[in-house]
Amino acid sequence: MLWEIRAESTSDEAAVERLVDAGFGPGRFAKTAYRLREGVAPDTRLSFVAENPETHGLVGAVRFWPVIVGRRLALLLGPLAVDPKLRGRGIGIALMQRGLEGARALGYESVVLVGDEPYYAKVGFKKLKSGQIRFPGPVDGNRLLGLALKDGALETLSGDVQRARIDIAVSAQAAKLGPPS
Repeated sequence: MLWEIRAESTSDEAAVERLVDAGFGPGRFAKTAYRLREGVAPDTRLSFVAENPETHGLVGAVRFWPVIVGRRLALLLGPLAVDPKLRGRGIGIALMQRGLEGARALGYESVVLVGDEPYYAKVGFKKLKSGQIRFPGPVDGNRLLGLALKDGALETLSGDVQRARIDIAVSAQAAKLGPPS
């Protein structure tokens, strides 16, 4: 099967959510990385989808979110979602490569994530030193990975990971605040 990578559009939202649900299920919302995404919009310049050119159905998606690590702006990769029936065909790697190229071109210096090192090492991620960065909740330190987009960026990256900004006001239960839509 062939696929084409393109920028995510607002009309892709429901299809992207279906891919993420299929890959991670509802339990993902309890994870620390999701806490950092609540109320924050991804960098839309770095949101990409893989589309089947024949059916125009989405087969993969990736997003990157701005975070602050210590006092430095960085990116949090994820979720990276691929149709479970199509895993192992290079879709996820291609999506990450496209996003990382874009992040480098935009001047970002580093990307962090919580994931499996053998998979993410294929695009250059490596395990961070114990205690180098601290997420605001429970995270398996063996799954904290980083990638330098600029020489030496990982060596100077340290500290607490927090939201870079708040774009959408949310309550403690992650419900959007404001008038009903």
